[in-house]
Amino acid sequence: MTLYDLVAPGIERSGDPRYRIAEIRAADPLGADALLAAVPAMNADADTAALTVALRTVLPVADRLAALGVTDALAAMRDLGILLGSLKRHGVQPLTAVPEALPVLEELGRRTDMVPRDTVHHYTTWNPLGDRQRMYTGDPMEAHLQEAVRMVFPGLVASLDTCAELARLEPYDPGFACALDRTARHVRSMVDSIDFTVAQVSPVFFAKEMRCYFEEIDVAGADYLGPAAAQVPLWLVDLTLWQCDRSSPAYDDFLDESVRYSLPSWRDHYATHRGGVSAVSKLSAAISWEEADRLPPQLARSAVSLARVLRILKTFRARHFTIARKAYSEEVRQYETGSGGAPIELLRSVLDLTRDNETLVRRSVERPPAPVA
Repeated sequence: MTLYDLVAPGIERSGDPRYRIAEIRAADPLGADALLAAVPAMNADADTAALTVALRTVLPVADRLAALGVTDALAAMRDLGILLGSLKRHGVQPLTAVPEALPVLEELGRRTDMVPRDTVHHYTTWNPLGDRQRMYTGDPMEAHLQEAVRMVFPGLVASLDTCAELARLEPYDPGFACALDRTARHVRSMVDSIDFTVAQVSPVFFAKEMRCYFEEIDVAGADYLGPAAAQVPLWLVDLTLWQCDRSSPAYDDFLDESVRYSLPSWRDHYATHRGGVSAVSKLSAAISWEEADRLPPQLARSAVSLARVLRILKTFRARHFTIARKAYSEEVRQYETGSGGAPIELLRSVLDLTRDNETLVRRSVERPPAPVA
């Protein structure tokens, strides 16, 4: 049993078929279990001929494709994706080698309302466990990378509700601090995940062995990135806490590109809140109206809770930046940009933005609260 299985039972009760994790993991709509078990050996041998045959072999015929429901379509894209990334890793554009895969990818994208390629959700959360686990290398460190992402998915799902609630509240509302406290519990899994990654995955292994499988592929003239952990949308939490009105052009541009790899409901969340007023801005405005040396108790509590969440995000980003800096150091790196398509300098910039917002809120917490009447 994984950590995901311990904390996620409520997610699968959602009406969204993309949250039917067990069902998607169990599905093998292309009958690809045995063939995909051989993919690590094909990759070890750089056997592009075998990978090409494998991709062509598992493509569903038109009648079969038309019969797939959403959960089976997600599983089908997951299984095709392992072959897409493997071919590109060895220098082959998969749709040049197997052009008949193009209409299949486009239809699966339409059927699932996602990009016409596998994403981090396909590669991790929707991936079977145990003997059926789809992997590029079969190395235990790759399995640990996948598990690290599974650890954060339940918390991000839960954060959708708490952050949407937060956006409707003001710092004087008792629910403002409560929503932040629940969000803090949800995002703590991000720190657990990065600590797990540090303990289990070498930055050199990622740089030398894994990064090359997350290269973009061409689908009908458009590039789509591979299913890297960089697609894990921590912006779901950033958005209403500080990003919607206290960001930078570089981070905004990155998000505009990254959002398309997310689930439909998460993209809707982004569209709804991207032009809003952040929790940091609301708190700053409220504090500006108070006396310089004191805060009302409820406002002080909201500030404490907001500072706590931002501190957790800052901790995650500092540790993530440390890992990324090692993986993309001159001694080991093979790519100039991260797997999410952004330079490592962007990680440092977002860390600085998170730290600046945390510092702003923390300084307001240091003011003594007003006495209770």
